[in-house]
Formats: sequence, structure tokens, C-alpha cells
Amino acid sequence: MRELKLKRVYRHFKGDYYLVEDLAHDSETGRAYVVYRKLYGDGGLWIRPLDMFLGEVDKVKYPDASQTYRFELQEIDSVAGH
Repeated sequence: MRELKLKRVYRHFKGDYYLVEDLAHDSETGRAYVVYRKLYGDGGLWIRPLDMFLGEVDKVKYPDASQTYRFELQEIDSVAGH
């Protein structure tokens, strides 16, 4: 399985960007969830199961998707040169 990077920006295969805030666990099941924030609109906070967040795009349902994975890490260069 791919590794999740906290406090980094990911691009959803439909095009929008999200900041991964943290990883949380369900107190009943122990299942891991990614806590992430929309980087558009109201900046809402969302959760999604870790395996789904890191999973591949369903190419049957979305045959025209250009990304391999549902969310892909973005390498963003500093505009200030840092």
C-alpha cells in the first residue's frame, strides 16, 4: 500500500486539491480514516477511509480518468525560492 503524507496537498482524480490534515481511527473498529480539507470553496473538512483515499481510480466507472490513484500527492515548488 502507498504511504500517506500528512500536511501535504493531494489532487483528486476529478481535479480539485485537498490538504491532508491528519489520520484518525474509529474507536469501535480501529479503521483508519484520512482527515482532509478542501482547498476551494468553504474549505470544508472531510474524512475518507485510508484504503479508499490511497486506492486506485475505478477505470470501469471512470474510463477517462488520467490519474492512476484516487488522490495523488502533489509536489509544489515555492514561488519564493525556498
